[in-house]
Amino acid sequence: MDEVKSAVKDRDSLALAALFEPLHAADIADVIEQTDEKHRADLLGLMKSTLEGDVLSELDESLREEVLDALNPDQLAEAVRDLESDDVVDLLEDLDETQQEAVLEHLEPLDRVAVEKSLAYPEESAGRLMQVEVVRAPDHWSVGETIDFLREQTDELPEQFYHVILVDPRMKPIGNVTLGRLLGSHRDVKLTDIKEEVFQTIPVDQDEGEVAYAFNQYHLISAPVVDENDRLVGVITIDDAMVVLDEEHEEDILRLAGVGDGSLSDRVWDTVGRRFPWLAVNLVTAILASLVIAQFEAVIAGFVALAVLMPIVASMGGNAGTQSLTVAVRAIATKDLTGSNVWRVIRREVMVGLVNGLIFAIVMGIVGMIWFGAPMLGVVIGVAMVVNLVIAGLAGTIIPVALEKLKIDPALASGAFVTTVTDVVGFFAFLGLAAMVLL
Repeated sequence: MDEVKSAVKDRDSLALAALFEPLHAADIADVIEQTDEKHRADLLGLMKSTLEGDVLSELDESLREEVLDALNPDQLAEAVRDLESDDVVDLLEDLDETQQEAVLEHLEPLDRVAVEKSLAYPEESAGRLMQVEVVRAPDHWSVGETIDFLREQTDELPEQFYHVILVDPRMKPIGNVTLGRLLGSHRDVKLTDIKEEVFQTIPVDQDEGEVAYAFNQYHLISAPVVDENDRLVGVITIDDAMVVLDEEHEEDILRLAGVGDGSLSDRVWDTVGRRFPWLAVNLVTAILASLVIAQFEAVIAGFVALAVLMPIVASMGGNAGTQSLTVAVRAIATKDLTGSNVWRVIRREVMVGLVNGLIFAIVMGIVGMIWFGAPMLGVVIGVAMVVNLVIAGLAGTIIPVALEKLKIDPALASGAFVTTVTDVVGFFAFLGLAAMVLL
């Protein structure tokens, strides 16, 4: 990075090109992302003639638009000319219609038709994710015929592919043949005799999250995409599916923390806009918990030790609830938590909360007695701890399941609800028991 900064400062494009020449596109994208906003425009200015489409594909989406805006249509078209259709579509999605049209005009006619067709499909669907460059062969061909065909079509083949897709006369995919089995078989062997046992087709309108799940669930390397008539229209490869899977995981983690879909490259106000609503929700829930505390002002005034121990009950319940919530949200995303096993999972989380509650109840009971010399105070905080950890396990599982049933993203909304439940129940149980036992 120091050498890159020095080259940018000196306006030395040759030195910059020499630094980037041995690097992978992903590493170059990282350099661009790690360059501060003040110097990024200068860096891009020096890179314009050498900026390749692979680098644009690797850029963080939040930064990609800024980089694309810095390129004129001719430079952008040159950069994307050698990309596969799915990568071109991924880039064009971040442009407005005027910029899209300017780039499309510079593409080859066949490439333009393919890209426009993909852009016509719904966002985040298999149609947007697929590449239209497909290697297919009639199901009656032999290995020798297929190899001869591939050698004749060298210039038309995708840069990377893993299967030859077998199609019937109606262009319906009926199987996959891996390149390994193709090259390892005799020329007279029929393709249908060496096709893979596991074969999945992807509907063109299927959500990309479901596509990624299918790849992960069935260990797919590539899968043909079909239209409403089951005719072959494209193919999705494992690299694109795993990008989606990684994005889904990252999105869940960020939403559980209430920070949305932000990244390190986002501007301050963009980040504020994403985080503020959830902090506001948290403020409301905190006020609700405070209202519960306010109902026991006399109890707290009569026994000040309660004010010291209250945060412990709430904190333990909140952490236990977050643990159950995280497990439940992840299990929903991977389809491991379904209607058939939901009650078994709920019982397990409740039992975990009960056992942990009993253990920590004994610990805090002893602490309470030693610290404040009040045996009944230890009993109160111990019982409150058990109650709150059981409720935490219950809420941490039921709330995300209920939100999923209501078609609300559980990763986005569950945290605020679970925190509210554990705070309110924790304070109410602790102070309510104290009011009955200590006064």
